Amino acid sequence: MPNATTARLSRRGLLAAGGALGLGAVLTACGDDDAKDGGADTKGAAKSGPWSFKDDRGTTVKLDEAPKNIVAFTGVAAALYDYGIEVKGVFGPTTTKDGKADVQAGDMDVSKVTVLGNVWDQFNVEKYAALAPDVLISTMFDDAGTLWYVPEASKDKIAKLAPSVGISVFDRQLTAPLQRMWELAESLGADMTAAKVTEAKKRFEAASARLRKAAKAKPEIKVLVGSASPELFYVSGSNLSIDLEYFKALGVNFVEPTEAAKKATGGWFESLSWENVDKHKADVIMMDDRSSAIQPADITEATWKQLPAVKAGQVIARSTEPILSYDKCVAPVEALAEAIEKARKVS
Repeated sequence: MPNATTARLSRRGLLAAGGALGLGAVLTACGDDDAKDGGADTKGAAKSGPWSFKDDRGTTVKLDEAPKNIVAFTGVAAALYDYGIEVKGVFGPTTTKDGKADVQAGDMDVSKVTVLGNVWDQFNVEKYAALAPDVLISTMFDDAGTLWYVPEASKDKIAKLAPSVGISVFDRQLTAPLQRMWELAESLGADMTAAKVTEAKKRFEAASARLRKAAKAKPEIKVLVGSASPELFYVSGSNLSIDLEYFKALGVNFVEPTEAAKKATGGWFESLSWENVDKHKADVIMMDDRSSAIQPADITEATWKQLPAVKAGQVIARSTEPILSYDKCVAPVEALAEAIEKARKVS
């Protein structure tokens, strides 16, 4: 999953790097050890009365009313936006160097949100406090409840300002966090019966059926999942990541890193020098679309250009950190289905 310098980064930093967080408010979340996957409690939901939501840590956040001043990881904010819920502030990849919306910002108007940090380990606590946040929402890439892109050094200060909600994107299929984001949006007052919402879910289900059919028709097509940095090429394993676990369940034949390599990275990926980028044979290559990764058109390494899948034009983008709305998850599923349908056996 990662794709940047690895020597000095923690596992969380590795994941963020490529392939793959005046203090006034009091924390009102209380622990609840029941049911790790949690559940939404929408009694009296967003319009009036108390609000509560049990997240994937088993923590139930309770407020007197539905939160209005929401701060979220960029990808979470983008998903909520698709359901009609807008946030006040974001943290994580939001704008590119030219000021445009990052791929992880989805359809959000990034000029209308306060960006607390645009890169890993950046989070302006003072700006966060000024927003008077009701709740902070992020994803989690481990089973320890670590909130994605909340810096380790300032997490305690951040936690004192508002309760937090964590949605797990670790070691489960895509449909699980999609459902959890749906439940969260609904609890916040989103209209989940709106045509845009229900039609997006139907399109996602149709795309999934198409991918299953394509994978069944061409089981010999091997798909490699990669991410590029100046020094290294990363090959992702199909376990742990929500999209790859889902695609594998639909029958996609993935190239897997060696067991030794996966063990060294907690199961996530294998690091290869560009000289050894041809170690694994593949017919289709999915490449990390995040701004932290080098995109295929910009890879100049001769060994990359000689890969059979590259020469055959069988390279597609991968939404490495999917925006968890059904609308945004349709395209990646359709793209992989189409790639397998059209792929020639070149490995």
